[in-house]
Amino acid sequence: MDHKLLHTAEDGITRCWWGNDHLDYRNYHDEEWGRPVANDFQLFEKICLEGFQSGLSWLTILRKRENFRQAFAGFNFSKIACFDDNNVARLLQNSGIIRHRGKIEATINNASRAIELVDEFGSLAAYIWQWQPASAETHIGKGEYNHPIPSITKTSQLLSKDLKNRGWKFFGPTTAYAFMQAMGLVNDHLEGCASRKIVETLRSEFEPPN
Repeated sequence: MDHKLLHTAEDGITRCWWGNDHLDYRNYHDEEWGRPVANDFQLFEKICLEGFQSGLSWLTILRKRENFRQAFAGFNFSKIACFDDNNVARLLQNSGIIRHRGKIEATINNASRAIELVDEFGSLAAYIWQWQPASAETHIGKGEYNHPIPSITKTSQLLSKDLKNRGWKFFGPTTAYAFMQAMGLVNDHLEGCASRKIVETLRSEFEPPN
């Protein structure tokens, strides 16, 4: 392991390099990233925010997260699916979020598609967790700084393709893998990071929804 990819902060905790740049990143790294999620609305939030992040800094998304929650009904996809042109116009005037018409309309579209998955699989979580890789995968895309965490895997390609076939938008294979990392489908905390064993324990105790 390249130790440049790990960083020990003033609190004595060793983290993945990206988890120390800002307090927002540190909190997200320590308390959320990689921890398994089974709540449908939380999963939908992560899908949507990863889509909004495309082309932007994740720090920007973290700092606007509460604004997104207020703007998008707590990411209750049953409510978002009812948004109309007036809602889109309102959201485009909301400086607290990312005012990108395509991403806003994709979120509304994806809310309806999420409802379809619930109808078919019983929950969004049941659909998502069936994509958990059985073992470590071959990296297709190399991450930032050529570090050992990938940007794309075979599973993320297949997940993205399946959702696109189901009508989802703004969910390419790179976004799909970032989502998989964030919600615990994989544990990409680096060896030596204090969170790696914590997350692995949580994942081993987690029972994926059927």
